[in-house]
Amino acid sequence: MATLKEGDKAPDFTAKDQNGKTVSLSDYKGKNVILYFYPKDDTPGCTAESCSFRDNYQSLLSKGFEVIGVSTDDEKSHKKFETKYNLPFTLIADNDKQIVEAYGVWVEKNMYGKQYMGTARTTFIIDGNGVISHIITKVDTKDSSQQVLDLIQ
Repeated sequence: MATLKEGDKAPDFTAKDQNGKTVSLSDYKGKNVILYFYPKDDTPGCTAESCSFRDNYQSLLSKGFEVIGVSTDDEKSHKKFETKYNLPFTLIADNDKQIVEAYGVWVEKNMYGKQYMGTARTTFIIDGNGVISHIITKVDTKDSSQQVLDLIQ
């Protein structure tokens, strides 16, 4: 599994979005991308995080950023999540866990003494050349978009 750091080239990927459309990171060449990894659709923390990006979406677009969310949920789950919360951006279905593994966010977690594998909530800010400029590992779910805005000001 990769351990990425700021200054590294962001791993390219190709997967389906919530509409069944094939999307690749390389489709965004020349654009700044906020790539955020979250554990599960329609759970309290993930909903707060996604809605934060939704609420500041126009500000992020005006600063030249595209927003892409990634979780291991399937396209159908993403579509339901997008519709329920009116999310205006792409949600990638990483069913085979290739993207979370490439970005080093598929990790061992521990809840109530039980160990399991899951997605570490992480945000990558990727510049137009495909280079990671920032990595946020301590994501504030309620203010995730503000964390990004503070870094890109």
